[in-house]
Amino acid sequence: MSGAARVFVIDDDDAVRASLRLLLESEGLAVVDFPDAESFLATCSDASRGCVISDIQMPGCSGLELQTMLEARGIALPLIMLTGHADVPAAVQSLKAGAVDFIEKPFDPPRLLEQVRLALALEAARHAAEADERHRRSLLGRLTPREHEVVRLVARGGSNKVVAFDLGISERTVELHRGRAMKKLEVRTVPELVRLLEAVGPA
Repeated sequence: MSGAARVFVIDDDDAVRASLRLLLESEGLAVVDFPDAESFLATCSDASRGCVISDIQMPGCSGLELQTMLEARGIALPLIMLTGHADVPAAVQSLKAGAVDFIEKPFDPPRLLEQVRLALALEAARHAAEADERHRRSLLGRLTPREHEVVRLVARGGSNKVVAFDLGISERTVELHRGRAMKKLEVRTVPELVRLLEAVGPA
């Protein structure tokens, strides 16, 4: 289940699911609800976008077990736990494991909406950062092995003359490789080149 961001609601209580759906849809949010964690896990993937609101105590797979399974599958959907008063210690455990928040039932609508907006913003930021990372790596993939060598030496502060000496090629050849590489990487200055390479990390 991929595409636009959605709020995935998981609760075995039909009335709670209906109440959450009504509240969230009244705010213009897309909602998909499930009566248990198993049915949600059967449809979600690492391409799913949005956030999850899950009851912490459910028949079968609990909210904490769901959180563990999502992490194991590499599904980075922000999670908000719904809890009863007796479940607060478990909810605190879920926070330590990375949940955005836990909210006690009966939930306060303004607070829940605030946390949903926060979760969706966190997920959107993560998605954008991953897209930027893929784009930067695709740019580097355009370079020839020699262009890789040249730009990494340039990024370390090497002049054309120094790079030419280090690689055993002419200064003019360095200039050509450098110009082509900068164009392929869509950067104009050495500081821009340095930032791109630092963002991508070691080759």
